[in-house]
Amino acid sequence: MTTDHPGLVIWDIDGTLIPADLRWLRRAVSRTYAIAEEGVTFPTRRVHGYTDESIVIDTAIASGIAPHAAEAGIERFHQVLPKVMEEGAQELAREQPAYLGAGDAIAALHDLGFVQTVLTGNLRAAAEVKLRVNALDTHLDLDVGAYGDDARDRFDLAPIVTHRVAERYGTIDAAKSVIIGDAPNDIACARSAGFRIIAVSHRMSRQELSSHAPDAILDRLEPAEVVSAAEAVIANGH
Repeated sequence: MTTDHPGLVIWDIDGTLIPADLRWLRRAVSRTYAIAEEGVTFPTRRVHGYTDESIVIDTAIASGIAPHAAEAGIERFHQVLPKVMEEGAQELAREQPAYLGAGDAIAALHDLGFVQTVLTGNLRAAAEVKLRVNALDTHLDLDVGAYGDDARDRFDLAPIVTHRVAERYGTIDAAKSVIIGDAPNDIACARSAGFRIIAVSHRMSRQELSSHAPDAILDRLEPAEVVSAAEAVIANGH
């Protein structure tokens, strides 16, 4: 079954809808592995665009935890992170507010009939807190999204979104599916699935992003610009 929706928009969260902040993972790693927060050392490689599990394991190892113990702690991490997020909800609302235009851009796409969800390395529980606290969840169908607890490799998440969307809405052509993200991994993930990709220069410059060849680059989430870019990249994909 196919669908007559104008398209599917798949949002990244950290760095795209809200500023990225590693404090939540730092606290969760500290509690999971009994490391003082000041002793938590994130890996030197870029962590943006990776899944929480992969970041946590690399961080635990960089912080002195043996690899087998780092892996063994993942089950506890899944229990700890949601508690950390709920405890910090007010702090998150105060210090990690949504980027200007994010909520209005989501609403504008909804008004045009786009199906919208998320593809994120966050565990679902953490993603839900970040979106709820910032009032960004109203028009996002989180049940058809893909999260860091669905797969450790971000490149495995796009097919999960495709499958879940098809079950609920019918098949939406990959060329009518658009990821909006901010990192090279978002671009590569979209390409691997045949999706279109809009990059937002919240953390990287236009020049840096353009070297990864997204379909469009936005400097901000101004609603009219987001809608125009989504419609244009879909039209160009056919």
